Amino acid sequence: MIDGVPDDLDETVVRTPFESASLLLDRLAELGWTVAVAESLTGGLVVSSLVDVPGASRVVRGGVVAYATDLKHGVLGVDQALLDAHGAVHPRVARQMARGVRDVLGRDGVAADVGIATTGVAGPDEQDGQPVGTVHIAVSTPLGTRVDSLVIAGDRDRIRRETAHLAVRRALAAL
Repeated sequence: MIDGVPDDLDETVVRTPFESASLLLDRLAELGWTVAVAESLTGGLVVSSLVDVPGASRVVRGGVVAYATDLKHGVLGVDQALLDAHGAVHPRVARQMARGVRDVLGRDGVAADVGIATTGVAGPDEQDGQPVGTVHIAVSTPLGTRVDSLVIAGDRDRIRRETAHLAVRRALAAL
């Protein structure tokens, strides 16, 4: 069960992670846009799902796995005061990760067009006072940044895989 999933995600006709990724990459190519991914909770699953699609190199800039909290600040530019106050599992952290990865993985001083970020708690223990299954997914585009905060039930593997799939679907919905 997933609490807090926006209605538009439930109504999509996309069924599989590969199909979601393929549709996202096709849409990005139509727009002439690039995508960069910042992952904590998902540990590379999002960018891996994108590069599983043949032709991904036309739009995928790359990914940063900032699993350690200090990397979120040092690499992605997440505000240290925010991390100190709330820890890494917070919607504003996801927002800043998505914005930051656009800059970090941009090219020639031009940001990537889309940034996707994931942070949360896959378990087995809570983190930063947040229960297992707490997830924040952010998508940043030139039009703005949106964060979805969810609670996903299941074991560690299910939480991570479902988060990765939802992150791709959320990015597709943003375009």
